[in-house]
Amino acid sequence: MDTTKPNAKQLESVSRTLSKILRHEPQLVGVTLDNQGWIDLVELIDAIERTARVPGASKSFRSLPTITVELIQAVVAANDKQRFSLSEDGIRIRAAQGHSVEVDLGYVSKTPPAVLYHGTAVGNWVHIQVEGLKPGSRHAVHLSAETETARRVGARHGTPIVLIVDAAQMHADGSTFTQSDNGVWLTEHVPARYLTVLAA
Repeated sequence: MDTTKPNAKQLESVSRTLSKILRHEPQLVGVTLDNQGWIDLVELIDAIERTARVPGASKSFRSLPTITVELIQAVVAANDKQRFSLSEDGIRIRAAQGHSVEVDLGYVSKTPPAVLYHGTAVGNWVHIQVEGLKPGSRHAVHLSAETETARRVGARHGTPIVLIVDAAQMHADGSTFTQSDNGVWLTEHVPARYLTVLAA
């Protein structure tokens, strides 16, 4: 591992590594998340260090800076999407949402704003008009309270389109909404009848 002070590129690589482990592949470094997605910081750091030292370790692990509690705290604080949450005592860490591994994040049901937004690629709209929004490999559909956030998300997948979600009517009709630690709204499925396209 690189022992020099991490730069922005290295901080981003640590963030990507944490996302992969905490959202999708804890087995990559031989750890197990608890049923709410938490893991002890020191245990996680030791596991990443061990994995990076294994002969034949991938370049993505070998090129990481030396992982410390302070470095992970810096990554959590600097992450513009607030992908990670630290426990109140600072001992544990988890991904705020976006898991493909089975976890119960423990978020309580909340009344959503009247309108929420979802960003996707223009090409997906044909299927969405039939099937609505589904979580795919994730546990929930991700929605935002701001159009700009939705537009940025959509741009990751191609030419963006922003969909308006009639969250008030969905909620009135019995759909459950929760909100993650970083403010993302989550729901199991958004049927097509609650969706319209935001005018460009």
